[in-house]
Amino acid sequence: MEDVDFDELVASLTLREENQSVKSYQNTVAVACPACEEPFDDLVVCKENPTSLDLTMQLDLCVGSVDDQAVIFTHKQ
Repeated sequence: MEDVDFDELVASLTLREENQSVKSYQNTVAVACPACEEPFDDLVVCKENPTSLDLTMQLDLCVGSVDDQAVIFTHKQ
C-alpha cells in the first residue's frame, strides 16, 4: 500500500457510512484493489483500535494500513 495515493483512491469512492469506529466507502467505479489488483466492492477504514465488524455475508478481504489505521477492501464472492 506504500505506492498508493490513499487520498486519491478515497476521492474516487462514494462515502456510505461514518461513525465513531469506522468509515465505509462503496466502489461505484470499479477501482482496482491495491493489494490484489481486482476491483473491490467496499473499503472500510477502522478509526479505532480495536474495532469490531459485523458481516452479514461471506466476503474475501484484503487488508492494509494507512497512517496506523487498518483498511479493509471487501470482495463479494
